[in-house]
Amino acid sequence: MQISANASTGAATVLLLGDPRLRAVCDPVADPRTPEARASFETLEAALENFRAEHGFGRGIAAPQIGVLERYIAIDLGEGPRCLVNPRITRKSAETFTMWDDCMSFPGLLVRLRRHESVDVAYLDEEGVERSWRCAGRAESELLQHELDHLDGVLAVDRAIDRESLVLRGAFDLDPARFRSLVDYVIA
Repeated sequence: MQISANASTGAATVLLLGDPRLRAVCDPVADPRTPEARASFETLEAALENFRAEHGFGRGIAAPQIGVLERYIAIDLGEGPRCLVNPRITRKSAETFTMWDDCMSFPGLLVRLRRHESVDVAYLDEEGVERSWRCAGRAESELLQHELDHLDGVLAVDRAIDRESLVLRGAFDLDPARFRSLVDYVIA
């Protein structure tokens, strides 16, 4: 496994929209307890933290976003980063909502899309223990749907509601009230 690094920070480089690795379906992690797997998890967690420090946003990142085509993600909801290995959605609510989604792989673009109100996720922790997570709130639910999509080569731009559902972040910032009125939920 080869990960490109940013020379100035030593952190993994986040791949940008257009890189074919973002469209790959990822392979399961055979054993999350190996030294190689643990090193990869640390690299992904560091990439998340570095992106947050540089851009001021980012709650999650998937391994293919740093060129690793394996099924794990790192998330940080304010308590520090952690990895979910081989995560899968086991339940989706019938209720949905619309939102403007962003992505580290296209940080200047927002996409209006629809997500499930709540999901349940099964995964392995970094020790290889099977866990489950009931995501009842929109913030956790949409984040996990976004990151798990990455593991199947699906990007937020693929889920755009219509052709009017893409906007540059700069345009959004010029008229946020108008854009916020077009969705049910806005990431805090």
